[in-house]
Amino acid sequence: MSAFEARSDWAVEADGLVKVFGTNRAVDGVDLRVPTGSIYGVLGPNGAGKTTTIAMLATLLRPDGGTGRIFGHDVQREPQIVRQLIGVTGQYASVDETLSATENLVLFSRLLGLSRAEAKAKSAALLEEFGLTEAARRPLKNFSGGMRRRLDLAASLIAQPPLIFLDEPTTGLDPRTRAQMWDTIRRLVATGSTVLLTTQYLDEADQLADRIAVIDRGTVVAEGTGDELKASVGTSSLQLRLVDPRDLDDLRVAIERVLGVTPTVSAEHGRVTAPMHDADRVTDLLITLRAGGIHLAELSVQKPTLDEVFLALTGHGATSEDADEAGEPVLEGASA
Repeated sequence: MSAFEARSDWAVEADGLVKVFGTNRAVDGVDLRVPTGSIYGVLGPNGAGKTTTIAMLATLLRPDGGTGRIFGHDVQREPQIVRQLIGVTGQYASVDETLSATENLVLFSRLLGLSRAEAKAKSAALLEEFGLTEAARRPLKNFSGGMRRRLDLAASLIAQPPLIFLDEPTTGLDPRTRAQMWDTIRRLVATGSTVLLTTQYLDEADQLADRIAVIDRGTVVAEGTGDELKASVGTSSLQLRLVDPRDLDDLRVAIERVLGVTPTVSAEHGRVTAPMHDADRVTDLLITLRAGGIHLAELSVQKPTLDEVFLALTGHGATSEDADEAGEPVLEGASA
C-alpha cells in the first residue's frame, strides 16, 4: 500500500474529461464515479475512448478539459501522489523478451522495492496462479500470445495498490485463462483494492462489474448496475414451449387475456415469447393453462441482455470495429 492516504470515499471521480487528438474528440465530457472497494466496468467498442480515459486518470495523458481525482487527489495537480495509489495494466505486454518469465517477475519485484527473497517468492506464487510454472525458465520468445498476456497481468499484481486500472485485461486469452483472471480480479477487491476495468466483452462486464458505464464515441451514454441497464431497455420476457403444438392458438388467447400482451412465435414451432410486465400474473396464466388442459414442455424467464442494451443505446454492437480509433493511445507497462 502507498504511504499516501486516500482521502475520499470515491476511488475515481471524473468530471467532464475531454481529450482531443487533431480533429478527433476521443473523449468528449466523460463523467465517472467509482466507489471505493468495487469493480467498475467501462464498456464500449474499439475506439470508444476507454483507453484514453484511463490514460488521463492514470496521469499518462493530460486532459484538454475537465478534472479527474483519485481518492480525492487531482490527477493534474498531484500526479506523483496519484501514481503512488494506482497500478495500470495495458492491452499489450511490456516484458523483456530476452529474459525468462521468472527473471521478468523478479526484476519487476526488485524495482518495486522487494528484497531478493521476497521477489523470488512473489514471482513463484504469481507464476503458479497464472499457470506458468512449467514455462518459468523458458525464453519469452518461445511464449504464445496468451502466455505473454498472462505474464504481463502477473507483473501488474506484484504490488497491490489501492486502485488498479485494467485496460481490456483478457484480450487474447483463452476461456479458461479468462475465468482465472476473473477470479483474480474478484480476489483483489476482496482483499482491499478497487478495480476499474475497461472491456468490450459484454459477458465480462456482466460477470464482474458492480456498476457499468457504457461509453461510445467518447461519451458516457448510460451508467448503472447490470440489472438497471437491462431494465432500461425493456421488461423480461416469458418463454414457453408446448407439449402439443396444436394448443398454440389456445395458448395465444390465454396469454392475451391473462397477461394483456400479444405473444410472438419463434421459428421453432410451438415456442412462444411474451413480454412479462407483471411477474405476479404468471401464476394466473399457469392456473389458466392447467384448467384448460394446455401442457407446457418448458417455461423460462429471459432478462434483456447487455448486448441488447448496447444495441439500443448506440445502434451497434459492443465489438463494432467502425468506431474512429484515431489518436487512441495504447497503454503499455505493467504498472504505473
